Amino acid sequence: MRMILFKQSIFLSLSLMITSAVVAQNPESLLLKNYRPVSIYKIPVTDIKKAKFPVIDMHSHPYAGTTADIERWIAMMDRFGIEKTMILSYATGKKFDSIYAVYSKYPDRFEVWCGFDYTGIKEPGGMEHALKELERCAKMGAGGVGELGDKGLGEYYSYPVPSGMHVDDPKMKPLFAKCGELGLPVNIHVAEPMWMYEPMDSTNDGLMNAYHWRVDQTKENFIGHAALIRTLENVVRDNPNTTFIACHYANCDYDLSILGDLFKKYKNLYADISARYAEVAPIPRYMKAFFEQYSDRLLYGTDMGFNTEMYKMTFRVLETLDEHFYNIEITGYHWPMNGFGLSDATLKRVYKENARRILKKSGK
Repeated sequence: MRMILFKQSIFLSLSLMITSAVVAQNPESLLLKNYRPVSIYKIPVTDIKKAKFPVIDMHSHPYAGTTADIERWIAMMDRFGIEKTMILSYATGKKFDSIYAVYSKYPDRFEVWCGFDYTGIKEPGGMEHALKELERCAKMGAGGVGELGDKGLGEYYSYPVPSGMHVDDPKMKPLFAKCGELGLPVNIHVAEPMWMYEPMDSTNDGLMNAYHWRVDQTKENFIGHAALIRTLENVVRDNPNTTFIACHYANCDYDLSILGDLFKKYKNLYADISARYAEVAPIPRYMKAFFEQYSDRLLYGTDMGFNTEMYKMTFRVLETLDEHFYNIEITGYHWPMNGFGLSDATLKRVYKENARRILKKSGK
């Protein structure tokens, strides 16, 4: 009797699982976050084994915390042709020192960047403290500053405390001027992709990723996307002796003519392309033209940890003419991606030559 009941229980459980799976896949009840389309097109698929040319990754973070993880990362970099990776630590003080102690053991493979120390920045003596800490980090070996970040309420990425100031605040100018003196490039994250500012409804074509990274625009003193881009322009314009890197295409992926106009005005501005592959992969012809036009101002970056599929995706988008492929688990978007098929000359600049020019200025 017990055996019969046990078998009935198993049958009931299996039936419920099958029923649930069928219901979950029913278009009437399927949630967009669970949508996982698989392309049926019989078209070329390129399996990237290694970047076509040597690479410097200008945007990553201290994702590996142990020696074993770092060595695994280096092995992966070797596999894909990545010569060196910038570790944007955000950090100062003991936090920076601890990160630097780990990665400086591999000086040919990693370079650690520091943040700004905003402790007491608005108080008497606060700026002097911040400048001294910047100089100390540079003397220790910091290759640059970043990633600074402002999504509407002021800079908040730096450790140990955020500043709450926008990057064009006059109080910030001594720090950026000092970066110019020390030859430290500055990586700045302003805003987020425009989808994150749009209504979270059926009209938002990047809805699932946009909802995850949505920006709260209701807080007091919040400034929007266009105003944030103006803060970037102001700080670049007002500090011509400092090199700035607007990460993630300055989050102007929805209208890259904005970034193009900034490139035309300011020779001290670059942009990295990290973590925005999916945002621009739906418009490959436009992107190819943009890359070819501004090939001397764009920098390869990842900002997505380190794993095989992530590296393959980045090179597939930049190098191939593959069409209609998905990387939902990496990107968070449910739309298909397409390759740009960039020229060899452009790839060489984006992968390494532009980065070398910036690092040479900093003495690295």
